[in-house]
Amino acid sequence: MERVCKSFKRIFVKIILLSLSILGLIFTNFTKKLIVNSVINITSGEIWQNNKPVLCDINVDIKETELVYIIGKTGAGKSSFLKALYGELTLKKGVGTISGFNLNKLKKRNIPNLRRSLGIVFQDFQLLTDRSVLSNLLFVMGASGWKNRSLMKKRAEEVLSLVGLKNKTNTMPFALSGGEQQRVSIARALLNKPKLILADEPTGNLDPETSEEIMQLLIAVSKEQNAAILMATHDLSIIKAFPGRLLSVQEGTIKELSEVK
Repeated sequence: MERVCKSFKRIFVKIILLSLSILGLIFTNFTKKLIVNSVINITSGEIWQNNKPVLCDINVDIKETELVYIIGKTGAGKSSFLKALYGELTLKKGVGTISGFNLNKLKKRNIPNLRRSLGIVFQDFQLLTDRSVLSNLLFVMGASGWKNRSLMKKRAEEVLSLVGLKNKTNTMPFALSGGEQQRVSIARALLNKPKLILADEPTGNLDPETSEEIMQLLIAVSKEQNAAILMATHDLSIIKAFPGRLLSVQEGTIKELSEVK
């Protein structure tokens, strides 16, 4: 009887220890989900262009998966802010990081690596007109360090499928509508699985219906890729239809607004 009791105690202790181990794993995974990393963090930043400051006292923090708009009058500094984020302009003062890169200490040789870590979508699509849709993506992949041709083709087809263009691989850009060209641009931005998509007026050349489709697509693929979106826009109807955080470039700095006025 005593031997049976000891055996039962050992089994009971093992069950307790196993249960605690499982609970520990569950808690660890749960807390990991609660911790959301910053993809952009700038404190007391100052951006310069042509040897003079264009934006001062910048304090911006953007987390993974967030949708953030940046608005402001033409010439206020929206594009300057985006250019600083992908290394075209310098963060002269303050502290800034983007996708793990230190903007204060960013060297020219590291700028291509920074840009490869971002997804960038432009207003004017910037597609190579003499190459097919698939060839456009493969060209960018080759330029950004991809080597294996079969893996390149597989990834290109994956992102084209994500944006609804899997049957357009051999189509030339001139044969696509404006909305389809922007879809190719979005597919190109997703190639390296970025945690941040920078979109500079991505609906600026599109009609309202197509603009809405592109926004729905951007939001869907960002969720799929677990990426944040920072989007410069003048289109207040888009902001109202697809609510997100709102940053305004005004008076030489960037302020957060609670609503569109």
